[in-house]
Amino acid sequence: MANAVIVVDMQNGFMRPDGTLYCGDHAREIIPRIAARVEREKAAGAALFFTQDSHTADDREFEMFPPHCIEGSEEEHIIDELAPLAQDAQIVKKRRYSAFFETELAAMLDELAPDKVVVMGDCTDICVLHTVSGLRNRDYPVEVPADCVASFDPQQHEWALGHIEKILGAQVTNR
Repeated sequence: MANAVIVVDMQNGFMRPDGTLYCGDHAREIIPRIAARVEREKAAGAALFFTQDSHTADDREFEMFPPHCIEGSEEEHIIDELAPLAQDAQIVKKRRYSAFFETELAAMLDELAPDKVVVMGDCTDICVLHTVSGLRNRDYPVEVPADCVASFDPQQHEWALGHIEKILGAQVTNR
């Protein structure tokens, strides 16, 4: 099978300036690069997945982070720039950092048996990292294009890229 692509949490709550957990103007720079890579992968026959951080109003994650991406809110939606691409994708709603926690993603990937999984999105040091860890724990070859991931904190972003490459064994490209 061709590649699978996972676009992590490119949602209004993280990527719009009025979002509760806005990653910053620098993070918005990844949007056109993600769109271009998704288009190339789609043309090559890749299976597309978009994750959506999706929380109940009383989620325990809000003990660490302010309430964000609450089910049914505008923050939960994929950003307008990528929404047309998400229409051709499987949507994986998740309530924790990893796209595998209490979702059907593992079963969907098992059925597809992709040659490689490409992971892009935000936040590099949180949901991207934990999703890549889940993939590597399932022995998938993983590529993370460094120019297609971002986070709030540049130091944590760089640390996460190093961890993804040196500890998890994923291929980090476009450095």
